Formats: sequence, structure tokens, C-alpha cells
Amino acid sequence: MTYKNILIIKLSAIGDVIHALPVAPALKQRFPQARITWIVEQPAYDLLTNNPCIDEIIVFEKPKFKSFSGFLRHAPGFSRMLRERRFDLVLDLQGLFKSAAISLFSGATERLVYCHAREGSGIVGKKICGPNQDGHIVEQYLDVVREMGCTVNQPDFSLYITETEAGAAETIASQAGLAIKGKSYIVLIPGTNWPSKCWPVNYFAQLAEKLFEFGHIPVFVGSKSEAAMVREIVKDSTLPPIDLTGKTTLKQLAHIMKNASAVVAGDTGPMHLAAALNTPVIALFGPTCPKRNGPYGSGHLVLTTTQSCQGCWKRKCPEGKDCMADISIDEVFKAVNKVVRQQANTLSITCHDNSSKKKGFM
Repeated sequence: MTYKNILIIKLSAIGDVIHALPVAPALKQRFPQARITWIVEQPAYDLLTNNPCIDEIIVFEKPKFKSFSGFLRHAPGFSRMLRERRFDLVLDLQGLFKSAAISLFSGATERLVYCHAREGSGIVGKKICGPNQDGHIVEQYLDVVREMGCTVNQPDFSLYITETEAGAAETIASQAGLAIKGKSYIVLIPGTNWPSKCWPVNYFAQLAEKLFEFGHIPVFVGSKSEAAMVREIVKDSTLPPIDLTGKTTLKQLAHIMKNASAVVAGDTGPMHLAAALNTPVIALFGPTCPKRNGPYGSGHLVLTTTQSCQGCWKRKCPEGKDCMADISIDEVFKAVNKVVRQQANTLSITCHDNSSKKKGFM
């Protein structure tokens, strides 16, 4: 079977879109002549730009469809726009009612949806439940394209950062007091989209102090909505850490994290972005499951709460517990030092190999 026009539906959130990134190159390798379109919501749009495996990006303007009257007003035009593209295959990797509606609007006769589809999306599309249905979400998405004959040995998370985006990131960092190149810095991400996934704010403050003590520069990042929280963390610091919260785009943040020695974060989109960039991650897990949602790939460390209810998938603890507080500052600090040492050893071996062969320099 061959395809001319393939539509990928993965709208949000940032971490989920990152997990789905390897689907596009896998499809392009198997169907090089196919035109691949991706529908995404605005917050994650930046992750897909300049990707040679994606021919078109369509932004789904969710606010227009929130009300019944808005749906009636905008759905016909949106459906017409999709049908004009004559998609012959849709991959619904969102697996929700809204993505099922888009799948139907597309007019494609063949519609596939990943295994754990909900809200009726498994009726609209054919569910694909491969060998990884109980494994990591990246592999669950890739099982959908494997069903189509795609071979995926090493998932490709390529993010295409332009020189302009990299230069802007370095300027922003420099203005805040951070020289990206040649410095050992640790990126700290205190915010998450669930209250129950957050490591205590005062723990991050104490960790930043310890990192400074041992020669690492702590760098806080996050969204604009998290800026006040980070100001609370840094206000009483003996040596104020670098604060880039709310100052970067996703691509600029990616460039900053790509050059970091390590990243400390809970289960949040930027943590998965760091893992996709192969930056060592110390991931802190409480209510979510690292088997499904942990940092993908090698070289990362996952620390979990000791509570028996770990992996409860509750946005807010019904018992009022702060299970993330079980993960101690010393545990995290030791994990940071461990991954930094591992990274230094790897770089040392690589440099030794290059110098001994007298090649690899440009």
C-alpha cells in the first residue's frame, strides 16, 4: 500500500507532541513521495517548524471551537479546508473526541488511532495496539507506523533550530548573565501542569544553593505564568541563580538545554524536550508513571516518591499529601553529580579517541 497525502493529528501538550516527533521521519522514510501534514495547537507549533519531514503544519485554533455556536460557525470551513487536501490516511495520535472530529472532517477513508484512544476516537479510527501498548508512549505512537510497514530502530527526535534561533537564545542568556558555551550549568524546571507533579519550591531553592557551592550554575526556566514562582525561589538566594523564566521560545529553550550539563524537572514538556535533545535528565516522578512517561532514551535518572500510591494519575492528591516532598534534595544533588560525571567521562573518551586518530577536527 502506498500513500500520497498523510495527516498526523497530535495537537497538544508540548510533551506529547515531542513524544510523537519520530512518527514523521519514520513515515517519510517508508513513503518518501508522500506529502505529510501535521495538525497542532499553537503552544507546540514551534517544535515542528523547519522539519524537512513535515510538508505542512496546520494550527488548530481550539478557542474557535470551544462553544457550540463557535463549532457551528467554524467547522464547515475547517472541514472544507481539510478535504481540499485529499488525505488518504489519517493518524490520530491524540485519541480524544476533538481529534476524532478532525479525523472525520478530513474525509480520509483510512483512519488509524493509537491504542489507548478515548472519548469515542477508537470508533472513528482503527485502533492499533502493538507490542508496546503497556510501554513508553513514544513506542506506542511508533507502533502505529510500524503497523504500516515502517521500520524504526532508533527514533528520530530531530528539532531544527536555526542559526537565528540559536543566536537569539545566546543573546537572551548573555543578558541574564549566562554564557552558554564553555560553562557548566544545570537547568532547573520547577513548574508542571499538575500541582501534584511539582517538587517543592523551597527544595529547588536549596538545590540551587548546593549547585553553586560545587561549581555548577543553576539556570531556572519555565513559562511566563511560572515567573512569579521562580522569583519566590531566587529572592532569598545568597548567590542569585540565572532566571530565564518566560524569556524564551521553545526553540530558544531547546538551544539552552542542549548545551546544559543536566536538567532537573518533574514530568513536564520541557523535561521531555531535554531528553529529546539527549541532555541528561534527572526526572522527578510522583503521580505519573515513568514506565510510560519517563525521559526517553539512555543517560537519564528517574527518582520517584516512596508513597505506595505512586503512579496514581491524580492531578491533585485527594488526601492532601505532597508525595513529591519524599524525594530529598540530597538525592537529587547526588543524581546531578552522577550524570555530570558520566557525561564528562563520555566526552573525555570521545576527545581521546579523536585525538588518537588525528581526525574529526574542523
